[in-house]
Amino acid sequence: MKELKKWKQLRSRLVFDNQWCKVRQDEIQLPTGQIIDDFFVNVRPDIALVVPVTPQQEIVFVRQYRHGVGEILLELPAGAFHPETEKAEAAAAREMTEETGYHCPNLIKLATLYDNPVKDTNAIHIFLGKDAKNSGQQILDITEEIEVVLVPIHALLEKITQGEICVSGSVAAVFLALNHLKISL
Repeated sequence: MKELKKWKQLRSRLVFDNQWCKVRQDEIQLPTGQIIDDFFVNVRPDIALVVPVTPQQEIVFVRQYRHGVGEILLELPAGAFHPETEKAEAAAAREMTEETGYHCPNLIKLATLYDNPVKDTNAIHIFLGKDAKNSGQQILDITEEIEVVLVPIHALLEKITQGEICVSGSVAAVFLALNHLKISL
């Protein structure tokens, strides 16, 4: 079996630096010795994502417009945070309440995943929230128009296979939560 080796970073510089988007250009040396001087990386904040489960065995989803793909999508509540200034669990609770008006008494960490590790620096921190209860109003950002959608657990697989739930982080989180809850579809 061949031993895999990490690439060596020779130089790195930010070529675009905005509060919403940072792009880094790295000069790297491959294990073969070949040098690539224009490997671009998106420097992104981490994401905290929650699978809120109500006492009625429904999952709290949000439906919203996503400009990158130009579609209105059904996904789990989630949002960006900087791990240097906020803990993942606190960000998950904050985002869930802001986007849905729901809260959970405690969150259980299920996993940390990478969505696009080829070009993005961020991780997705996935939490399960049991006994989600509606505590009030949403607190939305100017770019957010969000519809809260309750999906019965028994309907999840059909919504995924029919493409109604198609955001990769949400799909992965649903299966991690169902596994943790020992629920098979």
